[in-house]
Amino acid sequence: QVQLVESGGGSVQVGGSLRLSCVASGLPYSDYSMGWFRQAPGKEREGVATIDQWALNTYYTDSVKGRFTISRDNAKNTLYLQMNTLKPDDTAMYYCAAQRYWLQSLRVADFPFWGQGTQVTVSS
Repeated sequence: QVQLVESGGGSVQVGGSLRLSCVASGLPYSDYSMGWFRQAPGKEREGVATIDQWALNTYYTDSVKGRFTISRDNAKNTLYLQMNTLKPDDTAMYYCAAQRYWLQSLRVADFPFWGQGTQVTVSS
């Protein structure tokens, strides 16, 4: 049974930082590319960043480029998202997700495995 468990969310002020983590179990973690997604109230879930199985390739949505960094530690089965210079528009539930192949994709439909999410709230 695949489990993805996110943590690290919270409330921060504009310009602050947070580091999200996602621990994976029930799958050969180093064989899966991973992604971070977010969903704000009343909006569709959107892709934020994705990383390949070997941490050689990453891909970001334009709105977070230069502010967010995705990384992974295959020895710890853990995915990270370092979020700096946070803005109110970054407020959302953040989810990690896994897919078997590297598609350089941030499409929700390409990721079959999902965590339960961690809330990030940015206030001014």
